[in-house]
Amino acid sequence: MNKLMRRFQPEQLREFILLILILLMMVFFSTQIQNYFSPRFFNRVSTSVAIVAVLAVAQTLVVLTANIDLSIGSIVGFTAYFGGQILAHNNDMSPLLIILITIGMGMVMGIINGLLVAYGGVPSIIVTLGTLAIYRSMLVQFSGAQTVLTANLPEWILALPRMNVFSIGKLDFRVMVALALVVVLLFHLILKYTSYGRRLYAIGSNSDAAEMAGIASKRIVFIAFVLSGVLSGLTGFMYLARFGNITVVAGLGLEFAAVGAVVVGGVNIFGGSGTMLGALLGAILVNVLDQSLIRWQAVSEFWRDFLLGFLILLSVAADAVIMNRLKYLWAKKGMSLSQRDNDLPAKEANHV
Repeated sequence: MNKLMRRFQPEQLREFILLILILLMMVFFSTQIQNYFSPRFFNRVSTSVAIVAVLAVAQTLVVLTANIDLSIGSIVGFTAYFGGQILAHNNDMSPLLIILITIGMGMVMGIINGLLVAYGGVPSIIVTLGTLAIYRSMLVQFSGAQTVLTANLPEWILALPRMNVFSIGKLDFRVMVALALVVVLLFHLILKYTSYGRRLYAIGSNSDAAEMAGIASKRIVFIAFVLSGVLSGLTGFMYLARFGNITVVAGLGLEFAAVGAVVVGGVNIFGGSGTMLGALLGAILVNVLDQSLIRWQAVSEFWRDFLLGFLILLSVAADAVIMNRLKYLWAKKGMSLSQRDNDLPAKEANHV
């Protein structure tokens, strides 16, 4: 037991519980929905998870600093439409170039958010709620009520969502899923092994103490918002590839799905704790639930939104009560184990 206490942390316990919940949920829906475990359903859910997972990574970076980015859905919509219009008029454009364009546009929008929050001192919820509306209005104005049509897009981008890295029977592991996993893994390593990742946690835990320790909090928060914009721009490209037909409502509600994935995945909404793996599991849970409820005709559209909202409230309550208590007990147990280990050499010396 003592070895387990030293090896595993409360966040890892929560991730294990999340994995169990996902499996139990899938078992339940398999009893309610015919052909639930069909390859088609797996492919649809995995592609949906890929988009939300990248956004969840973006949101996690910001939430770890005790901020929030509500504008990511509008950034996805604008960059998807902007990239789609460019491709529609330039079918021979390099895939790498259009990816860089959408990422660059997302980065500019992230810079605006970061400057206002980090250096302007405006609360992030106010800034990003405002830019959510501004970026969406920019999309409406830029689009002129026109739709990006798949008929005008090059063949390579239409084929991208169906491209496989490998297949197992009829189950396809697609390129977009691989891209999302690479993003999750990359930022997991950044959080775990770099000074920037440790500073994100320090700022979210106690920004005043971080400042006193010499951490440039404003710069770290600014970079978090810039990275959020970059990843939202990348998601905009993925959204364009998946749907093809892009209208002014593209990306609408994705900010809600991303926040849901992050909170359900155990990232503390007040900052300072959480992991990319938890955010990924949260994205899987949210999307499996959503896609399952779409196929389960026993519930209405209202109940889908209700259950997602309930999950978010339950997760916040769990963080505020259960996980905080568990962390306290974990720390207390760890201190007692450490004290015992320190006392052993003294006792052995006295015995000798």
